Formats: sequence, structure tokens, C-alpha cells
Amino acid sequence: MAEYSHPPMDQLQDLEYCIDSNPPWAETILLAFQNYILMLGTSVMIPTLLVHAMGGSNGDKARVIQTLLFVSGINTLLQALFGTRLPAVVGGSFAYVIPIAYIINDSSLQRITDDHERFIQTMRAIQGALIVASSIQIILGYSQVWGLFSRFFSPLGIAPVVGLVGLGLFQRGFPLLGNCVEIGIPMLLLVIGLSQYLKHVRPFRDLPIFERFPVLISVTIIWIYSVILTASGAYRGKPYTTQISCRTDRANLISTAPWFKFPYPLQWGPPTFSAGHSFAMMSAVLVSMVESTGAYKAASRLAIATPPPAYVLSRGIGWQGIGILLDGLFGTGTGSTVSVENVGLLGLTRVGSRRVVQISAGFMIFFSCLGKFGAVFASIPIPIFAALYCVLFGLVASVGLSFLQFTNMNCMRNLVITGLSLFLGISIPQFFNEYWNPQHHGLVHTNAGWFNAFLNTIFSSPPTVGLIVAVFLDNTLEVEKSKKDRGMPWWVKFRTFRGDNRNEEFYTLPFNLNRFFPPT
Repeated sequence: MAEYSHPPMDQLQDLEYCIDSNPPWAETILLAFQNYILMLGTSVMIPTLLVHAMGGSNGDKARVIQTLLFVSGINTLLQALFGTRLPAVVGGSFAYVIPIAYIINDSSLQRITDDHERFIQTMRAIQGALIVASSIQIILGYSQVWGLFSRFFSPLGIAPVVGLVGLGLFQRGFPLLGNCVEIGIPMLLLVIGLSQYLKHVRPFRDLPIFERFPVLISVTIIWIYSVILTASGAYRGKPYTTQISCRTDRANLISTAPWFKFPYPLQWGPPTFSAGHSFAMMSAVLVSMVESTGAYKAASRLAIATPPPAYVLSRGIGWQGIGILLDGLFGTGTGSTVSVENVGLLGLTRVGSRRVVQISAGFMIFFSCLGKFGAVFASIPIPIFAALYCVLFGLVASVGLSFLQFTNMNCMRNLVITGLSLFLGISIPQFFNEYWNPQHHGLVHTNAGWFNAFLNTIFSSPPTVGLIVAVFLDNTLEVEKSKKDRGMPWWVKFRTFRGDNRNEEFYTLPFNLNRFFPPT
């Protein structure tokens, strides 16, 4: 039996660079640029979905994308320096779409007849809601309340949550890829071929170029291919959805983006505040907190670090709250969360270096100010990103399931909890999403719009539903008898900062700041 044995391992062994080791500078810069290219997908999709509904023009959309990229760069840098210190990119979040749609459809805003004025007023209302709602993460993070709650987690409870962080995004995978299969399928096959089948091919000295840069190489090849298809008239007379998904000249980003624009706080004017808008937005802040917690657990594993202890997790959530406050002040049109696709990229490239992510934040800030240059990259067709998501979201999901190695999966209790959490985590949000449309008509449909948005947001999030089910069952079913089966003997040392000597290496603050903020 020994030859079939795979003992549980605290850290992944199959990565080239861990959190505090760095590739050569040229490789680091290219890896950072690859991270920047990858996060463009979400940064373009969210404003494309929301800005026109707010009454904005193509020029407004380009400006919102620039602002979102700029603030994402700042938030990523803050998180990598002072938050969890994990190599996690912080970008725009789809969790905020439902409460933002509720704000957009507010009757007081819909009465405004001038489209541009309606866009400005709606943006200000979203800003006000984000500023107020950010206090939830700031308070729960810096008060250590979220850290105290995380003590109820176990490997059995966290595995479905991290798994659903990846699996729950399935609608952004093949369904989007299928809108343009002549681009999406070649992209999917190419990225799998380069990163898996050709990863040991080294045409340039000792650098495994296909394993390190599969996104850059495959995006470049398929992007050129899609430009040729567009220029040759392949989509002339095709349906509108095909035109939008496949053409490289339909985003209207390059023509409308300014050559240089420096985003600044309150650039849309002073925020407006409404209790209903703020309560609705708080649901998205709670959801993004759960999603980010799962993403941080996955990032720590892919960076060959220990799971972030409660103190570090709370610190990261606090800084993420500051990031949402910045979203509100600058007017990004949405809130922030950890970019799941960029977490997956750590595993695909086998590089978990913190420096790579910090430099990628510089690319976000730089190209957001140089509007035309950033718009060129942002015009990459969405099915190209969707093909990448199929690989990267799946990778994050499998990292989540790898936490089950510390539990006893020959125990019926654990099988029931894992299966129920995963199934309900996918099934319940799918049920809620079937009833939701941009006019904020969801499954919960009372006269209180903010209450509708709150519950529809919570139960449309797979990781949040998974967390509720998994943590409740794991902490109420035969708890004392099942400590060993739940994986608690392994997990308990990662609850506190002092519990494992390696935590100091991975999570200590820079510039000797731990003297002023001692870990607990």
C-alpha cells in the first residue's frame, strides 16, 4: 500500500517561486504584465454591463474603465504591502451588480430625462452607497471580528467555500466562450497546450517560456487571429451578439478614450447618500468579504505559504474595506474583491511571487492614465478571456478541494457536509439567478427594494451559500467526536499568528511596522 500513499502536505511542492522568492527582473516584469492583461477582462465587462444602463456614453465607459484600473492598482499594492501580503490582485467584483442595478432603477434617478445627467447622478448615488457600505469590512476587519468568526472554519468547512469561489463563476466560462467559438475554442486549446503539453519545452536557455507565459503568448496569437477575422469581413451581417463578442473594433474604447487622464477623487462630483442604497450595497460588501476569504486561502496555497491566520485575514479584510472606500471616492462604478483568475494564474505559471503582483499594480496605474494605450489592450474580445477563465477558475476550485486531504473522507459525516455544501452552493444561486433581471426583479420581490437587493445578492453568491451551509453543519454535527475527522489537529496551529513559525516569514509587515501593530 505504501506506493499508493500520498501523505497530506502543508504546502504545495510543485511551484517554482514562492511568496518571497523572485524570478529574474525581466521575467518578473513580463509575468506582471501578464497579470495586468488577465485582469482586464473583468475590468471591461463590469462597466460594459452597467454604464449604458446608467445613461452613460462610450466615452463615460472608457473613463470608468480607466478609473477602475487605477483604483485596482492602488488596492492591489495596498493589499500586497499592508494587507494579507499575499500575491493577490484586487479588482472589480460582479457581486455588486445586483445592488447597483437596484440603484440604477431607482425611480428618482429614472425620472431624469437627460442621459448624461442621469449617469452622473447615478454614479454619485453608487459612490455614496459604497462609501457607507465599506465601513462593514473596515469594522469587521480592524476589530478582528472576522478573524474571530474564521475560528469556526476547518479544512472541511473551507474546502467547499474555496471550491465554489472557482466553480461558482461557471457562467463566465464556456457560456461566454460560446458566443464566439471560432475565437474561444482555439484559445482554450492553445492555452492548455502551451501550459500543460509544452511546459517542458525551453527554446530560450533555461526559461520554460510556454509554462511561464501561456496567457501572453496565446492572447497575442488569438488576438491577431481575431483582428484578421474582423478585417476580412467575417462578421459582416452577423447577429448583434456575435458582433459584440467577436469583433475587435466594436468596443469603441480606443476612439473614445483620452490620450491622458489622471483619475482623481470625487471626479464625478460629490457623492449622494441614501439609507436604502447603502443597505443594499452592504450585502455585496459581505459577499465580497466571503469570496475574498476563499481566494486568500487559495492564494496562500498557490504561493507556498501557510493558510493566513485569523489576525492576517482580518487585516486583509480591513484593507479591502479601505479599497471599497477608495472605489466610492474615485467612482469606479463597482466595489472590489480578490481577482479569482489572477489567483489561478499563480498555479498555472507556478510563480507565487509577491513582487510580480506588486509590479502588475504599477502596470494598472500606468496604463489607466495613458488612456489610448490601455484601451488597445482592453479591446481584446471577451471570449478570449472566457477561455482563460475555464482553465483558471477550475484550477482555483481544485485548490479548494485539496484542503480535503487533511480530513477523513472515509467518514459519512464529512461526505454529507462536503456534498451538500457544494451542491447547494451551485444550485441555490442558479435558482436565484434565473429569476433576476436588470430591472431588479429577483426571487425576493417585496415593496422594499433594498431588502430585495440584499437577499438576492446574498443568495446569488455560491461561496456565500457554501459558507453558510458548510460552517453551520460542520459546527453543529457531532463536533466534539469529529475533531480529528474535520482536520482540526492540522488546522489549529494556523489559527493564530504565533501558532506556526513560518507565519512570520510570510505575513510580517514591511518597514518594521509590526512594532506598532503587533500580531495576535
